[in-house]
Amino acid sequence: MPNPKHAHERRGAEFTFDGSAYLALVQACRQPLSPDAKTIYAPSFDHAVKDPKENDIPIEPTTRILVFEGLYLSLRKSPWREAAELMDEQWFVEVDMETARSRLIPRHVKAGIASSIEEAEKRVDENDLVNGEEIMRDRMPVDEVIVSKDDTKWSPEAQGLGK
Repeated sequence: MPNPKHAHERRGAEFTFDGSAYLALVQACRQPLSPDAKTIYAPSFDHAVKDPKENDIPIEPTTRILVFEGLYLSLRKSPWREAAELMDEQWFVEVDMETARSRLIPRHVKAGIASSIEEAEKRVDENDLVNGEEIMRDRMPVDEVIVSKDDTKWSPEAQGLGK
């Protein structure tokens, strides 16, 4: 990154992802199946670890259905657009900003991204919601939109599972 400090502050913004590597992965997965096809490896990500783990998820040559999940997969911007155009279908999970905020703040504290609620609120307001607004503004048309809503009947507490 040209400016590592800025990239760290904006961690999670589109420019902090390796979009070219993602496009190369999708292109590799779109190759026709053949008897001599090799296993492809994709990175994994864990918020608590904070960085991708390269070559962590094997995609066997016999795999017929792949589901890609991520923030920028329908962004109308290169290289995300080119990767999106290779998909058979695109679904988008839409979350209103207030719900996203209420979910992100405790997640940031739990994962150690922020050391306090106040620090998490600042990060969410100045970074995550800015990223979300970019996605909503610059998203390509998709095949399905799923609206994510909290349904308290399905909460762990309502199911007798505790928290």
